[in-house]
Amino acid sequence: MAKKAKGNRVQVVLECTEMKNSGLPGTSRYVTTKNRKNSPERLELKKFNPILKKMTLHKEIK
Repeated sequence: MAKKAKGNRVQVVLECTEMKNSGLPGTSRYVTTKNRKNSPERLELKKFNPILKKMTLHKEIK
């Protein structure tokens, strides 16, 4: 069972954009937290994709 969010900090899922567009099987996803008050827009970070073996852009998904 997930912990209940306290205050403005929420858990978000980041998914690799290059993997989604390539059509290859599998996905690279990371779970992190963000402060909803300081960054209301969707989060975009460069993270390591173990399937492609390189740094790629990961965007927040709903």
